[in-house]
Amino acid sequence: MTDERSPIDPDRLKERALDALTTARDRTALLTTCVEEPDLMAQHSPLMSPLVWDLAHIGNQEELWLLRTVAGRDAMRPEIDGIYDAFEHPRSERPTLPLLAPEEARRYAAEVRGRALDVLENTRFEGRRLTQAGFAFGMIAQHEQQHDETMLITHQLRRGPQALTAPDPEPVPPYAGPSEILVPGGPFTMGTSTEPWALDNERPAHERLVPAFRIDAVPVTNAAYQAFIEDGGYGDERWWTPEGWEHIRTHGLEAPLYWHRDGGQWLRRRFGVTEVVPPDEPVLHVCWYEADAYARWAGRRLPTETEWEKAARHDPETGRSRRYPWGDADPGPEHANLGQRHLRPAPAGSYPAGASPLGVRQLIGDVWEWTASDFLPYPGFTAFPYKEYSEVFFGSEHKVLRGGSFAVDPVACRGTFRNWDYPIRRQIFSGFRTARDA
Repeated sequence: MTDERSPIDPDRLKERALDALTTARDRTALLTTCVEEPDLMAQHSPLMSPLVWDLAHIGNQEELWLLRTVAGRDAMRPEIDGIYDAFEHPRSERPTLPLLAPEEARRYAAEVRGRALDVLENTRFEGRRLTQAGFAFGMIAQHEQQHDETMLITHQLRRGPQALTAPDPEPVPPYAGPSEILVPGGPFTMGTSTEPWALDNERPAHERLVPAFRIDAVPVTNAAYQAFIEDGGYGDERWWTPEGWEHIRTHGLEAPLYWHRDGGQWLRRRFGVTEVVPPDEPVLHVCWYEADAYARWAGRRLPTETEWEKAARHDPETGRSRRYPWGDADPGPEHANLGQRHLRPAPAGSYPAGASPLGVRQLIGDVWEWTASDFLPYPGFTAFPYKEYSEVFFGSEHKVLRGGSFAVDPVACRGTFRNWDYPIRRQIFSGFRTARDA
C-alpha cells in the first residue's frame, strides 16, 4: 500500500516549473492591476495585508530562495527584508511600514523574476535536496499562488464596485445520488514520500488504520445550512462547543460571513455584487465552530483529517493511495473547480469525472473543507526547508482544512495538501462536509 510512482523526467519538471511560475505571476498581475493605487495601498481588513505588501513579499521570498539560497547571489535590497518578513510584523501593523509603492513593487518583483528564470535554466534538478526535482521552484510557485488566494480574499473583503469577473460554473442537474458514501475500514497510506513538490507537513508517507465510516457524497450546501439557521441553530447552545458558543455570542454571529436577510430571503455579497444565496452551492465562509455545530445539529460530525484523506485518495481495488480522487493525472477543468477559473463554488454534484473510486464528489476544489483534526506533524516529520512554514503552527490552536477551493491553483492543491487556520476564521473560502461512524 504505497504512493510510489515513476520519476518525472527532469526536462518535463523544468517545463512544469516554468509554467507554474508564469501562471502564478499572471494571476498576481491580474489581482494587482484590476484596482487603482489607493486600493492597493489600503488595508481592507485588519485580518489582511495591503495588496501591495503581498506583491512585494512575493518578490522578496522569490529572491531569498531562488537567487540567494539556490544561486548564492548577493541580496538585491537587503533593507526591505524585515518589512516583508511575515513573522516580523503582524498583518494589522503592515500599513504603517515604509512599503514599496505599487510601481516600485512591480519593478522589484519583475527584476527578481527575470533573474530567477536564469537560475531555473541553469540549475540541475538533482544533487541538493532543495533543488531535487525542482523543489525550490515548485515551493516558490506554491507560495505565490497561496498569496494570490490571500489577495483574492482581500478582494472579497474590500468595499466598492466589482473589480474582478469570471464566468460562472456550468449548471448541472440537481444532485440525485446517494447522500453519503461508506468508506470501508482498514489501513491506507496517508501523506507522501514521492510527490516532488509536496511540502514538509505532507511528509512522510505512513500507514493509518481507519475504522469504517460514512461521509457526505457532496459538501454541505447553502440550502442545507439555511435549514440549520431556520431551526434556530445559532440560538441553541446544545450544538456548540463552549468556545464556539462564547464566540458566536460575543460577535453576534447569525449566518455565514457576507450573508444578510432581506425579507424572506438570504442575500450575500460576493466580490462587489449582491445576489440571492444560491441553494445548491456548497456553503462558504463559515468558521470551524459553525461547521462543527451544524454537524452536531444534523446528528453527525466533521470527518477527521485521516478520514478525509482516505475518502479522497484510497483505491479499495488496488489498495494504493492516489494523488487525487480521480487518479494520478494533474487536475483538468473536468475534474475540479480550481485556479480562480470561476469566482464561486460549482453546484453540489458537479464534476463527476473528479469523483473518488467510491463516488465521493468535489473533494478537490470549490471550498476548503474543515476537518475535526488539530494541525499536527506526521510521524517522522522533519521541517524543510524552514520551520516557519509548518512547525511553528503545530498544536491545538489550528484546525486542518483539506481539498482546496475555487481560489486555489492546482500547483498548491493535491490529495495530500494540508491547510490550517484558527477555528474562528470565516474570511477564508471555507466550507465542509460531515461524516458518521459506520
